[in-house]
Amino acid sequence: MIRWADVIHLTAVYSPSTIPTLAICKGLNKPVVWSPRGALQRWKSTSRVQMKRAWDSICNSLCDQNRVRLHATSENELTASALRISRASTVIIPNGVQKPGRTKRPSKEKGESLQLLYLGRLNRIKGIENLLMAMQKVDESVKLEICGAGGNGYSGHLKDLAEKLQITARVQFHGPVSGEEKEKCFVDSDVFVMPSFSESFGLSAAEALSHGVPVIVSKGTPWSEVEKIGCGLWVENDSNSLADAIGRIRRMPLDEMGKRGREWMSREFSYDVIAEKMLKVYEGLVEHQDER
Repeated sequence: MIRWADVIHLTAVYSPSTIPTLAICKGLNKPVVWSPRGALQRWKSTSRVQMKRAWDSICNSLCDQNRVRLHATSENELTASALRISRASTVIIPNGVQKPGRTKRPSKEKGESLQLLYLGRLNRIKGIENLLMAMQKVDESVKLEICGAGGNGYSGHLKDLAEKLQITARVQFHGPVSGEEKEKCFVDSDVFVMPSFSESFGLSAAEALSHGVPVIVSKGTPWSEVEKIGCGLWVENDSNSLADAIGRIRRMPLDEMGKRGREWMSREFSYDVIAEKMLKVYEGLVEHQDER
């Protein structure tokens, strides 16, 4: 298949197929677009650091600037990835987001409850403990829906923490959601929260914005522009900062913020826009190979 292809698009890092693919592409002089999908980023609890460092070194030795294009979805991801794979050229192309059929319901009257949504993997890197502790610090009219799956008993750990914090009446765990159920979560929420320690892109934030839902995103995510666009808050992910952000955003014009976020997603993150950018990367690599 590699011999047949004009361009190989690799989307794995710590996978048995990665090194053989890079090696065969080097031997056949085939151009590669490599999307690590955040795997080359690190945070304080990153596991198997020494093993990953050795793996990265082997992968890096199989790259070269002219033939391999390292694809990142954000400046954050690019900076971290280029530290480990320095022999490839780089490009930033964000993930695309599908325009939803339904958008967020109109905001409720002042004084009603504020419905927060977290949707994503249940993992320590996502900072969900800090969000639960923030819930203990905010007004009791604030509710939180948590949607996603977690392994190794982590879901149970979060539920135990919510019980310890005495917030179980205001926090609901729903497990993984998809399709219409997932869309309904966005439609029924007032604010989406992503308190991650590290994100390469954070697709759920883009999905929320495309539904017209304002966001609170941590500085571990690459979504600093939400404040410039006027569709959310970009804050530290400790519990005090999150609690303060929740208090501030409920006093903001959520409907207007949602509309700005939805327009931004349509303008810069639609599949048509992103596909055109990626196609140009493929074409550029093939043209460069033809010239050699």
